[in-house]
Amino acid sequence: MRNRFGIKDLVLTILIVVLVTVGILQMIQGDRLWRRIDGLEARISAMDARPVQVVQAAAGGGAVASSSRDESWGRPGVDVVWSGPMVASTDPRQTPGFRAGGEVTEIFGAQPARITPYLSTDVYGQRVIDRVVEPLMALDPKTLERVGVLADAWQVDPDGLWVRCHINPRAKFADGHPVTAEDVRYTFMDFIKNPLIEAERSRALMDKVQDVVVVSDRVVDFLFTEALFTNANIMGNYILPKHVYGVLEPEQINQSTGLCVGSGQFKLPSFSMADQWTPGSDIVLVRDLQYWGDPATLDGLRFKVVTNDLASLTAFENGEGDFMTPTSPQFVNKSEEADFLESTYALNWLNMRSGYSFIGWQCGKRGGPSGQFTPFHDKRVRRAMTMILDRETMIKDIWDGIGVVATGPNGPESTAYNHEITPWLFDMEAAQALLTEAGWVDANGDGVLEYQLDDGVFPMGKRFEFEFTISTGGQIMDRIMDYIRGQCQKARIVCVPKVVDWSFFADMLKTRDFDALIMGWSANSPESDPQQIWHSSSIQDQGDNFIQWANADADELVTRGRLMMDTAERQRIWQQFHAVVHEDQPYTFLRVSPWLRFVSRSFGNVQTYKTGLEPQEWCRLGSVPEPAR
Repeated sequence: MRNRFGIKDLVLTILIVVLVTVGILQMIQGDRLWRRIDGLEARISAMDARPVQVVQAAAGGGAVASSSRDESWGRPGVDVVWSGPMVASTDPRQTPGFRAGGEVTEIFGAQPARITPYLSTDVYGQRVIDRVVEPLMALDPKTLERVGVLADAWQVDPDGLWVRCHINPRAKFADGHPVTAEDVRYTFMDFIKNPLIEAERSRALMDKVQDVVVVSDRVVDFLFTEALFTNANIMGNYILPKHVYGVLEPEQINQSTGLCVGSGQFKLPSFSMADQWTPGSDIVLVRDLQYWGDPATLDGLRFKVVTNDLASLTAFENGEGDFMTPTSPQFVNKSEEADFLESTYALNWLNMRSGYSFIGWQCGKRGGPSGQFTPFHDKRVRRAMTMILDRETMIKDIWDGIGVVATGPNGPESTAYNHEITPWLFDMEAAQALLTEAGWVDANGDGVLEYQLDDGVFPMGKRFEFEFTISTGGQIMDRIMDYIRGQCQKARIVCVPKVVDWSFFADMLKTRDFDALIMGWSANSPESDPQQIWHSSSIQDQGDNFIQWANADADELVTRGRLMMDTAERQRIWQQFHAVVHEDQPYTFLRVSPWLRFVSRSFGNVQTYKTGLEPQEWCRLGSVPEPAR
């Protein structure tokens, strides 16, 4: 039987052709629409990425605006600095093989005691808080220039006595509450400056903050009693939600370990006091799906603690972590393995946060005013302790040659560095002479120095024996301790090691309950304020001058330098300060070191910046499966 092509078939064919044609036209139109949207987004991005706009004073008075933005909120006659939106310095979406989602796991070498903003005092807690809580402004990772975060514009008083900020109207906290000027005022005046809250480190730098005034819902003024070079840096402090922290008693905040709520790209899974993170478990951050700014491409960040050096590297190689800080020997050894480098970025670079390691000597009374002096209250003894250590050999043998000998609180790349200062030389004979001058002599021939001065500082015949505190470590700490004990023994000094978990360090520093310890400092800005660590006022209220060093010349230089607005003259003051610290040796400065990092090549867009690393900008690569955790 033959098939016939009838009227119905014709109609059906025409209908199919029409539908196909319509579908093609819709696809073409949709493609045109997307091209238009892309073009519009590009134009918007170009507008947002344009150079910072400034209001410039006109020759005849008044002001001439270089942008059409509303600046009625600003103080008249003063420049307004506008900042584009805070976006990734390097867009991960442009990375070949980009795949959205995934989780980055960083291996911490020590256990943070807590991650409550302003109460956390260690670098590990800080790294977590940086991803959750935002400041008004931050430093551009590439240029180190100020860029807006919660603030989209600001003014700085030419005389340095005030700063006015305009808060981005889109900014909101992770629970959906908008960020307001009242949150800013609360953070500084009711939280940081509240003596009942354990925020001593930040409070020490707020001594010139007279008031924080709410001008309007989105505008806030910072008023200062004196013009300091750091006044504008106040915008770099975290902003806390008043409706979360302000309903708690100071004691509740002080007892918290994981009360970390902010406006950042990531958040903790819970905001509850009853369900907060506690030490001993991984710290897990999840992407804030309602984030007000440029959204993160990763699903989350995880922080895992492995305190042993060898165990950390093993965990990394087994895929239990994506990111770790290797020891110098590990970096040198693994960088020679081709198979390792195929799967791992081995990063070695100097940046703003490249700090120094040091031995801190207890210059005051151990345990505070009611305690007893240690031998290190005498600067001759401190200098002798530096001179019994061959720091060049330490860097060669302990850190496999990575780093240079430090001479003071400023790194060689800083304009505050004093290049006329040379390290105290390794000289056992000169060290012995200083110890003898300070009253320490092996009078009975038992191989240990005893105190021989009848001045009431120590009992006659007191043995030179001290407790040296280190954190739970591994290969590096073992090498350091073995070397220092051996050198002390050669100098007829008894060094008693005390190994504690890093989480106990914070309490030990606050109570000043130690003779000597080893730690490190790193900067969080291109030019640091010495007040926090070195001024004698920071001995009080459990501040960061935990070695209780008081030097009138240093205090005068710190005070004068903070008030000096001329950059070149201020650097000369810091160089003088560098020389005073070098002379007095409250720290034995060991080495300045570059950053060493191992990062899994399963992630892309791993950039080395002047500020360090920005893991929130990384992306998982589509060709590499995500490892099981």
